[in-house]
Amino acid sequence: MEKEKIEEKIIYHPERCVFMETSKLLNSTLDLKELLDLILKSITKAMEASFSSISLFDRKAQELNLYLYSGEKKEEKKELRLKLGQGIAGWVAQNQEPVITNQARNDPRFSPELEERIGFRIDSIICVPVLRRGSLLGVMVAMNKLDGKEFTEEDLKIFSSLADQVAIALDNSYLYRKARKESLEKEILLDMDRLISSSLDLDEVLGLILDSLKRLVRYDAAAIFLIDRKKQEVGEIKTRGFDPAIEPDLRLKLGQGLVGWVAQNKETVIVPDVEKDPRYIEARHETKSEVLAPIMTDRRIIGVFNLESNQVNAYDLDDLNLLTAFASHCAVAIERTRLHKEIIVKKKLEEELLIARNIQQSFLPAEDPNLPGFDISGINIPSEQVGGDYYDFIPIVENQIGIAIGDVAGKGIPAALIMASFRASLKAEIRNNYAIRTICFKVNNLLYESLERENYVTAVYGVLDIKNKVFTFSNAGHNPPILRRKEGKIRHLTEGGLALGVIQNSEYKERVLNLKPGDVILFYTDGVTEAKNESDEEFGTKRLEKILSENPGLKAKELQDKIYQEVKDFTGNKPGEDDLTMIIIKVLEA
Repeated sequence: MEKEKIEEKIIYHPERCVFMETSKLLNSTLDLKELLDLILKSITKAMEASFSSISLFDRKAQELNLYLYSGEKKEEKKELRLKLGQGIAGWVAQNQEPVITNQARNDPRFSPELEERIGFRIDSIICVPVLRRGSLLGVMVAMNKLDGKEFTEEDLKIFSSLADQVAIALDNSYLYRKARKESLEKEILLDMDRLISSSLDLDEVLGLILDSLKRLVRYDAAAIFLIDRKKQEVGEIKTRGFDPAIEPDLRLKLGQGLVGWVAQNKETVIVPDVEKDPRYIEARHETKSEVLAPIMTDRRIIGVFNLESNQVNAYDLDDLNLLTAFASHCAVAIERTRLHKEIIVKKKLEEELLIARNIQQSFLPAEDPNLPGFDISGINIPSEQVGGDYYDFIPIVENQIGIAIGDVAGKGIPAALIMASFRASLKAEIRNNYAIRTICFKVNNLLYESLERENYVTAVYGVLDIKNKVFTFSNAGHNPPILRRKEGKIRHLTEGGLALGVIQNSEYKERVLNLKPGDVILFYTDGVTEAKNESDEEFGTKRLEKILSENPGLKAKELQDKIYQEVKDFTGNKPGEDDLTMIIIKVLEA
């Protein structure tokens, strides 16, 4: 009697038996792959079907991922994706209503194309949506009832109950996967911090960042765009999945394209379909969707993350939040490596500047000349480690010495190189024993041929006849030297011509000065007269004239030091913006 009651329950309550057995099975694992295998076997057994499938709904892509089961062999086809509305399963997903048909091929929703892709003939089919809290999780399908039987309404009732159990199991599995994913994300972020902290090479760090990122957010192509703050455009780029040949085309200005927009606005962006976004600039034909996030440090934009997918609507808010968190970690590493690179570059530049400074110093006189009847002193103080000012005392013949002072339009190493070229040209022409006007003419043409039009040299070159106390000079666009006669009369030496290198075949005049005991000539560059105080007022020539007039008894070196100290006091002892160079010639009294 007891046995008959049990059999009666099995016969008249098959739904309860399936329900209990399935519940036990589905609660035995939280691993999605294992769970899918159990679901497919349960469907096949409960529905007495030849084939079964479950399609999981992909919210990002708005598509169904189809998994098939045949007999004892489960076949997973990740490439088999269904759009909502495609085939009977697609219709069920779209309408969230069950379907039962024993003449599937006559159903207008039937898809022969899908049947061909699946690889077997479909005659009968029962299909139900898998819903949880009103949201679609997927679709369950049983196909071809065994022994040629038909699916019944009782089967549909059992199948719907089974779908409820599957929904709970899938939901639990998704929650478990989410928890594991969050744990993995934290682990990856920690690993990434350790990994990128192990290198100070910027290119290597950027590569490690992109490789680590792919463990968190899938992409088909990715790039890190670093912003050049001075140029206000994309500077360095590190990519994965892009054609290296197009990288020069990726260097956009702020505001250009999606990357430029994110850099300018400092905001994140999800682009479900790039074809519908007017900001999109195609750099990769396969790209269908993008997600972008700014890389910030101290509220300052330093770069942009760009991930691209070959699928439409591939990224959601979770991906964006993860990318944003990842970007904040990377900002510290990028700034650290950038700072290290700047320190290395600065150190190397300082070493090169020191070498250049030593070379330039070798061009200047090692000591002031000791000439009978004259007291002469020169000084050069560059605004940077190297500069564009030059002065020289050049022996010519007995009782004659060349006096030269020059200034290049510019500063730093470029100016120093031009000055070296001027010095070499000047000395070469002096050795040919030409007249001063001819020397200036030839040096001008040499510089005109070798310099860019915005570059030029101002200079004064003259010859001091020691025996006869005669100074013959030509001023090529330079600050006029100041001649103060013993009796106090001031004169500016302007005769000459244009600056050197400006116009080809420029003509130059020369002027002869007869010097007398007590006369003083001050040669200077604009670093002296254009030095500014806090009120933006220039030192000017009037102050030079006053110093010359009030200190007739000082030696050349003392007078030079006096002028330099007055300039420093005037500017508040702040570094000058330009080189400062002077030559003082005093004619000694008997």
